[in-house]
Amino acid sequence: MLAAVYSGTPCYRSGGSERHGFAAGVHVEQSMELSTKMMNAQTLQGSRRVVLTYPNRPREPQHEKIVHAALAERLAVLLGLSYGGEYDPTRRYDAHPYLVPSGTVVGLHEAHELGLNEEGDLFGGVVPQPFVETKAITHPLVRPDAVAPVGWSRDFGTQVKGSVLAGYSAFSLEDARDAGRRLLHEGAVRIKPVRATGGRGQLRVDDSDALDQALFALEEKELGQYGVVLEAHLERVTTFSVGQVRVGGRLASYYGTQRLTRDNAGNEVYGGSDLVVVDGDFEALLALDLPETTRLAVSQAQVYDEAASSCYRHFFASRRNYDIAQGIDGRGQPRSGVLEQSWRIGGASSAEIAALEAFRRGSGVRAVKASSIELYGEQQQVPAGAQVLYRDEDAEVGFITKCVMVEDYGDA
Repeated sequence: MLAAVYSGTPCYRSGGSERHGFAAGVHVEQSMELSTKMMNAQTLQGSRRVVLTYPNRPREPQHEKIVHAALAERLAVLLGLSYGGEYDPTRRYDAHPYLVPSGTVVGLHEAHELGLNEEGDLFGGVVPQPFVETKAITHPLVRPDAVAPVGWSRDFGTQVKGSVLAGYSAFSLEDARDAGRRLLHEGAVRIKPVRATGGRGQLRVDDSDALDQALFALEEKELGQYGVVLEAHLERVTTFSVGQVRVGGRLASYYGTQRLTRDNAGNEVYGGSDLVVVDGDFEALLALDLPETTRLAVSQAQVYDEAASSCYRHFFASRRNYDIAQGIDGRGQPRSGVLEQSWRIGGASSAEIAALEAFRRGSGVRAVKASSIELYGEQQQVPAGAQVLYRDEDAEVGFITKCVMVEDYGDA
């Protein structure tokens, strides 16, 4: 039974903040079958390592698999390692794998079976329980005796209180109704399924009747295992992405914004990210001449990131990305807060890796602008200077182009 009355998990503080050519339409057919049997880390031999992709998300589109393979090849070059294709759980590897999972690795048992013991073993992250990879950890429980999954940390909510929006996470219908009613006193409430991405499945409710209607539609098992987020609704929202990547001995930090575009069905979808990336930690990023709103977003992401490491001590990640929303709340007041985390390869990862490549080339570059770009339709032109990762017809989304480009950052 995953849900229980909350007993609490304390935070554990570390001693400081220190943690830590592509061609269009080229496809390499790979077997995508995954076995439930994982290779035990003890079978790995030798100290030489090999970079492998590890598809561990359900229903992964072909274009994503191809792009992940392309990025894994580039990571291999950055690390000075060989690239070995897709991880095969039936194979005994002589070279210790460095994995590029498509999703966050959930559970210490699976992580250890894969040989993932620290952030230097993968591009992505490992969490001890399923709920830790979701936006559920962002907000506290509505009451001390509210239902919560085993391993829930009350201290996390306390540490990030000033860096997130008003809201609660709930793992039972009763707690969700209580949380929603409290928030409705301050304005409209957004109900957010915790495993959905890109805003999918979210609902705005303005009164208790609409709240009940939305909550009664939730699947009970999903609610009990993963929870639901109820959060203050904002108007006139700007969303920032703030994050860090560590590959080999190099740490890069960034902020940026996401672009929206229209897919082949006319729906508004993710169209890429525009990042400013520095060669260094969050303090190096804050040393740039940044607007106050951007500085606030970076600082809030930093608080959230440090809280995750201290409150969930078996969590580790080499790729850490946080979405921060800034807008106006129901009382007309400006608000800013972290919405959620991503500790896996994502839409901005091509830009992150391209920035690392620029820093590796040397020449004293300390900051760059890097962009990931997603275009739908065969008529779309690749921007000048962009490197194409994928440009072809995909069975699920139709014709799509994915590319990346890096430019100078003026005052670095």
